[in-house]
Amino acid sequence: MASLSEKIKQKSFELGFHKTGIVRVESLTEEENHLREWLAENYHGEMQWMEREPEKRAAPELLFPGARSIIVVALNYFTPFEHEENSSKGKVSRYAWGDDYHDVLKEKLRELLAFIKSENEAAEGKICVDTAPIMDKVWAARAGLGWIGKHSNLITKDYGSWVFLGEILLNLELEYDTDKVSDHCGSCTACLDACPTGAIVEPYIVDSRKCLSYATIELRAPEFPDEITENLNGWLYGCDICQDVCPWNRFEKPTMEERFAPRTGNVSADLDEILALSPEKYAEKFRRSAMKRTKLAGLQRNATALKKSRKK
Repeated sequence: MASLSEKIKQKSFELGFHKTGIVRVESLTEEENHLREWLAENYHGEMQWMEREPEKRAAPELLFPGARSIIVVALNYFTPFEHEENSSKGKVSRYAWGDDYHDVLKEKLRELLAFIKSENEAAEGKICVDTAPIMDKVWAARAGLGWIGKHSNLITKDYGSWVFLGEILLNLELEYDTDKVSDHCGSCTACLDACPTGAIVEPYIVDSRKCLSYATIELRAPEFPDEITENLNGWLYGCDICQDVCPWNRFEKPTMEERFAPRTGNVSADLDEILALSPEKYAEKFRRSAMKRTKLAGLQRNATALKKSRKK
């Protein structure tokens, strides 16, 4: 008879997740120290939410009392489309082309948790997708899904780095995965060399203040620093440069999740259309899209800066 852990992995596969691992809840003392050092360098920029309760990020039992196990999943989101090289348009990060991944992963994880509860009435769990204070990439690496690359993204041997991560914190003891994937970045420095602003200040360390993704998504300032504007390289929302150059992404595979297919105008967005959006049209266009993260003012700031950078 299959164990509960085996049943969970099978159900996860049926729900469309591409990789699943299960690990014991433990405190991440070393990782918490690294986080505190990163915060002390102010590498998080204006993301003040990163400063709140770093101890909770390193101790899942503080996030969900009674947690004994963590089920970690990865969902491939790669779709085989390319950006337009057009001066009137701005490139959008691949992760935001389709429906908001938070919604897609949470829906699948809710189904998985419901299945677990149907198998064991004592089961209780907490679903985490990106916004919860948990170290997604650390747990994914511990669960054997891949390794954290020099660009700080999780890399899998099967799908490269084009994966979304999520977790279920569970109050049950399960069978745990102990095989980890070794770091296969080796001597490669492709991501460090390609970053136009030098945001990867050393292998595995990103200074958000220099990162195009941070600037175009998280930064709330009305204008960009000159270093960002001068190095936008056509990016309107997010940036995929460090992933595009990663040799491991030659193993990318098209996802079967239809909701990640690009929406009209979300691969390369028309800058004039963005600048002309009213709040109502913006809300309509980006409903259930990850691109709503930057809000209308931020998106229009990005478009203005991108047009400015192309005039030079």
